[in-house]
Amino acid sequence: MTIADAPFTQWMMTPGDMQKHWQEFLERMSHMPKVLEVARKTRVGATPTETVKQLDKVRLLRYLGDREQEFETPLIVVFALVNRPYILDLRKGKSVVSHFLSRGFNTYNVDWGVPSDGDRFLGMKDYIEGYMDEVVDHVCEECNVDQVNILGYCMGGSMSAMYTALHQDKVKNLILMAAPVDWSSRDHLLGQWTDKKVFDVDKLIEVYGNMPAEMLQNSFQMLKPVSSFVEKYFTFYENMHDEKFLEDFFAMETWLQDNVPVAGEMFREFVKHCMQENQLIQGKLRVGGRTVNLADITCPLLNLTAEQDHLVPCGLSHPLNDAVSSADRSTINFRAGHIGLAVGSRANKELWPNVANWLAERSSPIGV
Repeated sequence: MTIADAPFTQWMMTPGDMQKHWQEFLERMSHMPKVLEVARKTRVGATPTETVKQLDKVRLLRYLGDREQEFETPLIVVFALVNRPYILDLRKGKSVVSHFLSRGFNTYNVDWGVPSDGDRFLGMKDYIEGYMDEVVDHVCEECNVDQVNILGYCMGGSMSAMYTALHQDKVKNLILMAAPVDWSSRDHLLGQWTDKKVFDVDKLIEVYGNMPAEMLQNSFQMLKPVSSFVEKYFTFYENMHDEKFLEDFFAMETWLQDNVPVAGEMFREFVKHCMQENQLIQGKLRVGGRTVNLADITCPLLNLTAEQDHLVPCGLSHPLNDAVSSADRSTINFRAGHIGLAVGSRANKELWPNVANWLAERSSPIGV
């Protein structure tokens, strides 16, 4: 039984019980020097990178893996505009990227950077038809290929689906993870919070310019307040002696607290046209004067969802498979949470080797 599970009656302690718990507290506090040492030395990002392209605040990173490249078509990872993209390469043993590098793929990641006040007017057209298209063109030129593979996560997956629908000729294979495309159901907390009847996104962006990082962070934490503010710290207290636990804990905390704002117009358009009006799945969304029709996606599609996802429930992602025209399309619904899909030990042991194999089976080896 953990402290968090203890019934109320357990707190009605005798003097002997109080002495026992005091001794336990002192024992755990004796680990504090080690805890501080681990906190200082914990680093995030398992794989070295180099910046190969800079577009305003956006950087295109190429991973410098040890494995020789085996496949012609490179892979571009596209994360959401909130938080940092190194969640996909957090630590050794918790790195999605490592599975593709070890399989022989030339792998890139898009770091969207930190928008300033002057970026508040950047919208979907700028990110999808501007930055994403320039990134894809650069990778194609650098690797001397006509197409790329794309792996999109969360909001980055939604953007990747939009991009592929608009530029199917440039995408060979598409992998999405926890990527919302259909917001018709509002039977989840985030859906209720962003309902247009209670959330005026136009007024919010008019006041703030960009969507503040702190507001995003607080919103995500309040989706699971007991887990975010209580259980996590009880678990930390009970595992202060475990160096491996501490390293993982501080790496995750580093990422969780490393928030960035979202460009105002991009946030407004995504919330209003996608989350509130549900235009993407209906084929009504327009980006840069063009209509995004998911039926224009014809490449192989692998749609990854997380059974315990509190942020993007599976029902927001599964309709994509019926919307596209791909003959080769499949879904894996894995037992994990939204972040566990990327950094969970089980996901890294069971899911991602299979996903890398899926991509390898649909890719041309170099020289063949």
